[in-house]
Formats: sequence, structure tokens, C-alpha cells
Amino acid sequence: MEINKNSKVAVVGEGSWATAIVKILLSNVDKLNWYIRTDESIKQINASKRNPNFLRSVELKTEKLNLYTTVKETIKDVDIVFLVVPSAYLKVTLEGTKSIDFEDKFIISAIKGIVPDEYLTVCNYMQTIYNVPRNLLGVVSGPSHAEEIALERLTYLTVSAENYKNAEHISSLFQNTYITTTLSDDIFGTEYASVMKNIMAVASGICHGMGYGDNFQAVLISNSIREIKRFVDVVNPLTRDIKNSAYLGDLLVTAYSTFSRNRTFGNMIGKGYSVKAAQFEMNMVAEGYSAVKGIYEINKQYKVDLPITDAVYNILYEKIAPGMEMKILADILR
Repeated sequence: MEINKNSKVAVVGEGSWATAIVKILLSNVDKLNWYIRTDESIKQINASKRNPNFLRSVELKTEKLNLYTTVKETIKDVDIVFLVVPSAYLKVTLEGTKSIDFEDKFIISAIKGIVPDEYLTVCNYMQTIYNVPRNLLGVVSGPSHAEEIALERLTYLTVSAENYKNAEHISSLFQNTYITTTLSDDIFGTEYASVMKNIMAVASGICHGMGYGDNFQAVLISNSIREIKRFVDVVNPLTRDIKNSAYLGDLLVTAYSTFSRNRTFGNMIGKGYSVKAAQFEMNMVAEGYSAVKGIYEINKQYKVDLPITDAVYNILYEKIAPGMEMKILADILR
């Protein structure tokens, strides 16, 4: 299958990142199918031209939108499906769909997490559970924050796909005055890197919450990109430049930005919040929480040296005191 400028597009997800992607796509497509969970939200979007729950400052071209409350209806008769829900909710969101519903559709993951219990990236999950072939999979990765896209600040995205022409067309759907795209064939490398940078951002937040300064943060992040490289090079051996924006750039924006949910979550943990208290107060999903368990479990097979990942796992899941765990980590890092 080869997609083209006449391909029909759907977005599954209604959070901040999904809303940002919808905003971008509406500048390049004539019609867009969008999955919204409730009829009430659909009514509010049609009435106000805004998502009532996320990025409320963004005005949407509702005349171009077809809004649905079921995924099956949303993706029917489209060629391209963007998956943009938190990884923890992917399985429940796709309940009621079958492999045939995704047949001959190009599936693009904009999800930066591991599917819980399955310990699979989203592309691996769609391959395994829905029989989507590798040549019909793609990934959209950062560095990007939905909040800056809402403000139309210059943003660079990476589109990864096995078929260059498909990647090129997906790229054209994103390009506008404030979005620039680059292409990659490293589907699983960029996907794993986008998962792991959330873990590193949690670590960065924990350190910040505990009072570690910029000097140590620099050491932590320089070690983080090396840790990501070690893992993706083993899991998906491929020639790649880890300094490219899809890897290093995505890590930097997530680890340092005040918009970063994962850094905010880690900061609260470093200040003494419990996991549940931090999640409750944020009222948003920090992908790094479930991602660290996923990578920890996946790495039992590969046995890559991942000291930062292990430290975050120990703090969040083994309930080891952040002060103790970060002291151990600080002695390891160089």
C-alpha cells in the first residue's frame, strides 16, 4: 500500500498531544475523522470550536471534522490512522476493534510509552495483536510539546517509516509555517528512544525536586543519552546518529522543559510525594511511570546496563527512598 495526497485520515485520542496533532493536520487535509470519548465533548467541540478538556486556547476548524465516539466508526473507510492516546489506555481504547478493522491502513504511533502488561511498544503491539505489517507502521516523534504547538512556536518533528514515500507523505501532512519535519527509517529506534526519554525526564525531575543543581543535571542527561543508545542499539541494531533531534533533542526538551509532565512528576516524587499523590495532583498521564516498568521488564531479556532506568524503577516500584537511590546513582555516573 502506498498513501498519497488523497488519503483519508483519522486521529484516535483526545488529549493535549492528540489535539495538537489535529490542529496541525487540519491545515493540510480537507476532512479529518476524530475519536472523542463522549457525546457531551463532541457537542462542546462543535459549539465552541475548542476541545473542552485539553488545549482550550486552540480554535479548531470544526467544519473539517467528523467526530465519533467509537474507534471502529472513526477508522472506517480511512487510509491513515494516528494513535495518540496514553499507552496505559491503548488496549481499552481499541476494545471492540479487530485486525480486519486495521487491514490495509497505515498506522502511525504518536504514543511515547509501553503498553502495560504486554511490555510492547505501540508498533510492536499493533504488529502482534492486530497483525499490522511492518511496512504499514510509522512513528511521529519530537522534540515537541503540545503546549508550544498550540502557541505555534517553531517545532521539529521526525516521521519514521520503512517506506520512504509513505514517510514523505506523512511529513507533508504536518508541514506548515511552524512545523518542520525530517524523515527516518528507524521506526523502532525512535519509538524506544521516545519511551526512554520519559524515564530520563522522571529521573531529572526527581533530582531537581531533591535539590540537585545544574551541574549534576548535565552529568545525568549526558549519561541518559548514552543509556538510550546502548538500549536501542541492542534492541534494534541499525546505523543511527543518536545526536539527531529524534533522540537527543527529544530527551533534552523532556528532561529540561517546564511543560514536561514526566519532569513534573519526577519533581514531585523528589519532593516527597507518593506516586498516587503525584498522579492525583497532576491529573495528567506521565508516560514515564509505566514506561520504566516496561523497559525494566523488557531488559530482562537483553540485560543492557541501564543504571538510570533501574534507579527510577527502584524508586517508583520498589519504594526505595529517592535520597538513597540517587546517592547510589550519583556514585555510578561519570
